[in-house]
Amino acid sequence: MDSIKRYLRFVKPYKLHIVITILIGIIKFSIPLLMPMLLKYVIDDVIGGTGTVDEKTKLLLMVMAGIFFIFVFVRPPIEYFRQYFAQWIGSNVLYDIRNHVFGHLQKLSLKYYANNRTGEVISRVINDVEQTKDFVITGLMNVWLDMITVIIAVTIMMTMDVELTFVSLLILPLYMIAVRYLFGNLRKLTRNRSQALAMLQGFLHERVQGIQVTRSFALEEYEQNQFAEKNGVFLDRALKHTRWNARTFSVINTLTDIGPLLVITYAGYEVIQGNLTLGTMVAFVGYIDRLYDPLRRLANSSTTLTQSLASMDRVFELLDEKYDIVNKENATTIEKMKGDIRFRGVSFRYNETEADVLKSVNCHIRAGENIALVGLSGGGKSSFVSLIPRFYDVTEGSIEIDSEDIRDYDLYSLRQNIGIVLQDNILFSDTIYSNILYGNPEATEEEVIQAAKEANAHEFITSLPNGYYTLVGERGVKLSGGQRQRIAIARVFLKNPSLLLLDEATSALDLENENYIQASLQELARNRTTITIAHRLSTITHVDRIFFMKNGDIVEVGSHEELLAKQGHYYNLYNIQRLEYAKEH
Repeated sequence: MDSIKRYLRFVKPYKLHIVITILIGIIKFSIPLLMPMLLKYVIDDVIGGTGTVDEKTKLLLMVMAGIFFIFVFVRPPIEYFRQYFAQWIGSNVLYDIRNHVFGHLQKLSLKYYANNRTGEVISRVINDVEQTKDFVITGLMNVWLDMITVIIAVTIMMTMDVELTFVSLLILPLYMIAVRYLFGNLRKLTRNRSQALAMLQGFLHERVQGIQVTRSFALEEYEQNQFAEKNGVFLDRALKHTRWNARTFSVINTLTDIGPLLVITYAGYEVIQGNLTLGTMVAFVGYIDRLYDPLRRLANSSTTLTQSLASMDRVFELLDEKYDIVNKENATTIEKMKGDIRFRGVSFRYNETEADVLKSVNCHIRAGENIALVGLSGGGKSSFVSLIPRFYDVTEGSIEIDSEDIRDYDLYSLRQNIGIVLQDNILFSDTIYSNILYGNPEATEEEVIQAAKEANAHEFITSLPNGYYTLVGERGVKLSGGQRQRIAIARVFLKNPSLLLLDEATSALDLENENYIQASLQELARNRTTITIAHRLSTITHVDRIFFMKNGDIVEVGSHEELLAKQGHYYNLYNIQRLEYAKEH
């Protein structure tokens, strides 16, 4: 019930539209209720009435002309507007929910995305939200219309014959008991099926993204077996759901078929005895269809609503995910930072059960200083950098920028002042122009082009057939690694941040591209605090200071020359790389 209450908050803005749609629906469903009454009148009062053949014919034509007018000219627009408004309301509610869910996803920490498959998240935003539409159309409109139809039908039947009406309702208590029992387990089965589908989609999303890896290891058959296993789990849960659903409808339909049979039996007996007119019997048979058709639809609605509620639970389960990184009350907005950074006893672990990846780190990076982080893999370099824009929060200690704890800053303004270039930058499946503009969506075309020139990207961009409006493909697959990096750097040039973080931005490039990128990065780093994670030590000999990290702590600090003179960790790593380079060349 909690999910329904929360869902109704999204429906509330459209409550007037729902009322209007229900009123139109009442008219739409009431019109077919004229048919049994028409049959009774034609049989008893026109065909069986007094008068000449010509009088009966004239009366029949007059009555049918009125009915034709209702069904040809009145009912179609009513049917159209009821369908249109119902779908309009449902679609708008889904639009609002998806916007809300997407806004929520934007605020979830990287820890959430590290622990959850992208495909499963997408499944909740697309499939589960779509399933909840049935709650609006069926639960808030169609169910009420069917119930009103039943009430109107029973009221008309009562005016015709009370005893026969009670006979037609004899089966109703059994129907209600069956619905209550049979649909009790359906919500759980529906939820299990949705979870299996989300897992299957998550697996598929990963494998489609990693198809190059699969091909390179020639593991197509292995992956086919893995997919078949996940697909089999979904099939098993889907069939359990189908079996229960089939059992439900076999019982419901049997009960709703028995009702008309009882009415025909009793009404036929009453006609034979002379206690009931033939027209009344025909009308009752017609109304029994009008009575049990809505009951069958209500059974269908129960299935639909059960599926919808299960999806609703999964949507709100996602919305209940807590934000790890949040603004403090009255957080400070920082317009332009100087870039003076202090780590004070910073320890950090990704999960409570895991060991610290940073251990009581203390350091001071002065404003405008160019710093490099080096060391073997697993030393804590990437974690060090990830804490500065608050992708994660420290476990112990504090990080200060311009003498204020970064947790006291407004998160948006903090990140607005930080530019990041990664080893594998994500480009969106859009044009080069749009990807550069991501650095500052309000920038002019001249500013975008200038940023590309500063990143040494303008020349190769203009050589492409569509220039800046060339589509880069998913994740920039149509461009080379060096081209992707230069676009990513242009994006940061356009942003013009106070603080620059470079996470192995050139380590995956060949020597020619590395030189291009290195020149761009040095230009980008000018007059701003810069922290570079470096794999190749030859690329950071010019920096002001080098921090050598090992086992989550900074164990050596100094310039390139100072660290070589110490003949410690940095000296050893530098000589190893020189020997490797000499062997390769």
